[in-house]
Amino acid sequence: MSLFNKVVVAALPMIPRAIVGQVAKRYIAGTRLTDGVRTVKDLNGKGMMTTMDLLGEDVSEAHETDAVRDVILQMWQAIGEHRLIANVSVKPTQLGLKIDQELCYRNVRAIVQRAHELSNFVRIDMEDASTTDDTIALYRRLRAEGFANLGVVIQAYLHRSEADVRALVKEGANFRLCKGIYNESPSIAYKERQEIRDNFLKLLRIMLEGGSYVGIATHDDPLIEGSYKIVESMALEKKKYEFQMLLGVREGRRDQIVRDGHRLRVYVPFGEQWYAYSTRRLKENPQMAWYITKAIFTR
Repeated sequence: MSLFNKVVVAALPMIPRAIVGQVAKRYIAGTRLTDGVRTVKDLNGKGMMTTMDLLGEDVSEAHETDAVRDVILQMWQAIGEHRLIANVSVKPTQLGLKIDQELCYRNVRAIVQRAHELSNFVRIDMEDASTTDDTIALYRRLRAEGFANLGVVIQAYLHRSEADVRALVKEGANFRLCKGIYNESPSIAYKERQEIRDNFLKLLRIMLEGGSYVGIATHDDPLIEGSYKIVESMALEKKKYEFQMLLGVREGRRDQIVRDGHRLRVYVPFGEQWYAYSTRRLKENPQMAWYITKAIFTR
């Protein structure tokens, strides 16, 4: 990262929200469900699948989870009405995981049940390492009740992930595999870029060799190319996996994956809690510093 980019990223808390919003709108569909629907339609028209993602996490009051659950249930209605090629992701802390695990379970179950009725799918997102055990337990509890229409996320930078994957593969898990974005301790997480990449590809091979469906979630060229080699060496059918990318990130590479004949899904975030998400995206993509600077001087 250049010195200029570092300075801009460090200054993000002092930059007006309007400026951040102007730059970050490429990363979010908007604040309303209708914004998400519009963006999904556009992506579907380009031959891409989608996942709708209501922004926000770590709610502090039980009653707040009701509103989150209800918006997600409305997402199912919109997906059906507009015939969208889309599923839904949920964040357990957004639905009460850190308040009351039973509350979270009831909320997620209602969402999964409605998805089941509509023959659709729910991805249970993975958050920071303090939630990993509880999130996997929630996934397993719902699977034990007979729900097959849900999947779990594995973060390649965690030391524990190989053991988790080997156990979950035996259970027929559907995976989303990503590198991981939270700032975890070196005692539990790999910190070097190459060792995270190596573990990512190792986990991907274990998943695919175990017969699991995998959403290969990465914008990293070495991981995309490494994944290509793995699926080609295994002569996998395209329906056995998909690539996944975030809205607004590396759109040229995204389009190339589709042209190469692979299935691709775009995560489409929307909602009022756009600021925290957007600043995180900007910190992860410091090359966007130029766009922030341009926005400041062209207001």
